[in-house]
Amino acid sequence: MGQTTRLTCKQTAAWLMERDGFLLLTHRRPDGDALGAAAGLCVALRKLGKTAYLLENPDTTERYKGYVADYLAPADYQPQAVIAVDTASCGIMQTNAGLYLDQIDLAIDHHTSYTDYAAYTCLDADKAACGEVVYEVILALGVEVTAEIATPLYVAITTDTGCFQYANTTADTLCVASALVRAGAEHWAVNKALFRTKSRARVAFDGAFLAGLRYHYNDRVAVAVVTRTMMAETGVTEDDLDDIAAIPGQVEGVLVGIVVKELPAEGCKVSVRTVSGISANQICKQFGGGGHPMAAGCEVQQPPEETVALLLQACEEQLI
Repeated sequence: MGQTTRLTCKQTAAWLMERDGFLLLTHRRPDGDALGAAAGLCVALRKLGKTAYLLENPDTTERYKGYVADYLAPADYQPQAVIAVDTASCGIMQTNAGLYLDQIDLAIDHHTSYTDYAAYTCLDADKAACGEVVYEVILALGVEVTAEIATPLYVAITTDTGCFQYANTTADTLCVASALVRAGAEHWAVNKALFRTKSRARVAFDGAFLAGLRYHYNDRVAVAVVTRTMMAETGVTEDDLDDIAAIPGQVEGVLVGIVVKELPAEGCKVSVRTVSGISANQICKQFGGGGHPMAAGCEVQQPPEETVALLLQACEEQLI
């Protein structure tokens, strides 16, 4: 744990107004919330006449590149203020952020596992998405929420709530989404692209993925393993697999859904989804990860089968 000064959204807006030359960072393998929240904030800062860019994240998949393409920093850009968005710890910061890890001035986040690494922090763990926190900051800045701001913020909120299906969705979440649609967010296009479109490779992959589900602890835990071989045989890309973490938990009676995905180099990426009363965050914290009470992730430097065994052991105390 580092030392940080906690700011409200209004205080964060005042902090931003006093500064310029912003660079926004996101986490490794960024999701729609990280990229959408960062893009929305970047546009808002530019509307105030400030200089703001996103540091290009090499892990960004094709489905999200269009939402950030216009805001990427040139190679020679020298920021005056560095902001991390939707990133709970330095340990999961985007892989090319090394030069900035010791100079993160502000973090805007919504994870209960946030580790106080930035000099200043705007944290609201009651928000379903970081996009909601950024929306409040933008309102406090007095910036009109235009379609250019609303669409990436809608991407942020809809991806972190599973198109408003997850238990983290609140009445406030729906109110913010409504306001974004009124402001011009292309919600129909976003929903079609992110939730109702699958490549032919993904359709082929789904058969193998579902057939390989394993059940443990009297069928209360469902585990899916995604190997590099599976991906190669079906032809799926990282972009195709954006939403697979939620699938094991959709099975009736399952309390904990786990996806273990073999990484290209070594180790595995783990995604855990749980029902209320079982902490996905506590499970993943045992491996240096974290997130939210019912949705968290981590990386384990072991092959897939060894990773599964470790995760099942970590689940045991949650199921007693």
